[in-house]
Amino acid sequence: MALVAMVFVGALNANAATTNGSNILAMSGTVSFIQDEAAPAQTETGFHQQLKERFVEGGPGFMGIVLLCLILGLAIAIERIIFLNLSTTNTQKLAQNVEDALNSGGIEAAKEVCRNTKGPVASIYYQGLDRVHEGVDVAEKAVVSYGGVQMGQLEKNVSWISLFIALAPMLGFMGTVIGMIIAFDKIQSAGDMNPSLVAGGIKVALLTTVFGLIVAIILQVFYNYIIAKIDSIVNSMEDASITLIDMLLDYKSKNKI
Repeated sequence: MALVAMVFVGALNANAATTNGSNILAMSGTVSFIQDEAAPAQTETGFHQQLKERFVEGGPGFMGIVLLCLILGLAIAIERIIFLNLSTTNTQKLAQNVEDALNSGGIEAAKEVCRNTKGPVASIYYQGLDRVHEGVDVAEKAVVSYGGVQMGQLEKNVSWISLFIALAPMLGFMGTVIGMIIAFDKIQSAGDMNPSLVAGGIKVALLTTVFGLIVAIILQVFYNYIIAKIDSIVNSMEDASITLIDMLLDYKSKNKI
């Protein structure tokens, strides 16, 4: 009985091993089949490649002009952002340094602090200090006038960005309208309303609108950032002007000028 039991158990183990081996082979075959089926999915193009293909499909005419709007708009926006960041100064620290120099070394020492500091606020301080000997009223007028000049420098070329924001979608719409006209011309020439005849033309026409809107959205973000930065610097200039006049009045009252 023991020998029969051992033979029976051995047969069961051999059966199990055979079954497991078959299952493993079947699973391996299934995995290989899945991998073979999934292999073509890895050849899908990325987003930038699809964007490039769509741009080419849109045609070189209007798409080239829309791309030019994007390039010029971004160039101006980046230049303005760099200029505005360089024009930003710590107004409170500058006012404190000018006041300390004014109390310790007089007008010339305060002017030297302004000369060594970049930005429109320091330039406004210098103009006010340079004309304080003519009176505080004259210095105040000089500060206001030069503040207007500095504001013009901050807003330089910003109107071009707004032009490109408006121009890009309008060019896209124009390309769409022209593409639709061409599509209807094909229908008229063929004398038949065949969807395949005009589908490609309509798709190309709509692509110009899509890219025009994309360019406008990108430039609009940069434009809003630039406007907010200009407003911040202008507010600092106005606050600094008031601080400077108060500083000069206090200096003249102390020194009996």
